[in-house]
Amino acid sequence: MDDIFGQALLDYHRGNYTEDLRTETSISEPDEMPLPYLFRSYEEMPEIEQTALDESRGDILEVGCGAGNHGLYLQKKGLKVTAIDESPGAIEVSRDRGIRKTENVRLLEFEGGPFDTILLLMNGTGIFARLEFVPNYLKHLKSLLKPGGQVLVDGSDLQYMYDRTEEGAIWVPADRYYGELDFIISYKGQSTPPFPWLYLDERLLEEYTTQAGFEFEIVVRGENFDYLARLTL
Repeated sequence: MDDIFGQALLDYHRGNYTEDLRTETSISEPDEMPLPYLFRSYEEMPEIEQTALDESRGDILEVGCGAGNHGLYLQKKGLKVTAIDESPGAIEVSRDRGIRKTENVRLLEFEGGPFDTILLLMNGTGIFARLEFVPNYLKHLKSLLKPGGQVLVDGSDLQYMYDRTEEGAIWVPADRYYGELDFIISYKGQSTPPFPWLYLDERLLEEYTTQAGFEFEIVVRGENFDYLARLTL
């Protein structure tokens, strides 16, 4: 089962829901990810996702579309959506649910567009993988934008996951940025190899995006060190 995430989405979509995904990171214990949540409606989404959809306009690219929830909502509003994901199963589900334009491709290999809005949601900074790759991703995102276009990306500051000193500082790893994690997804007795996933705090994302030539703006903040940022040229 090479596409573990996609297979779980396909099972749920086809009525074969028997168990949930399990996720584990290098700093946390295994936790369940309920499959119904991956098929949520607009009303079931957290405020950050709802705000991103409310702020979307024009021709839209959704990166990491999963089951297609965001794209379906935007299509119903009359917007043109292109949904991409590197999971073949996710693309099959999105297409079957009604997303009209999909592509099974990694972001750095995608050459469509240009777009008015690019969406990277559900900790969209995760796709950058490691700090060293952030400049390449931002450069590519710029190449996909129309003049006046925007990137809407959400992220989280993981400082709450770490112990604090008496002075209030956090104990962080000495060998890496504290938001660089290794992720494992498990389903029906099989697991992915560990893969890198990046949680970028607001300050650092602003630093990288400014260096890349973007204007940076926080659109809304969540309740647990999470945020939605808008990047414009």
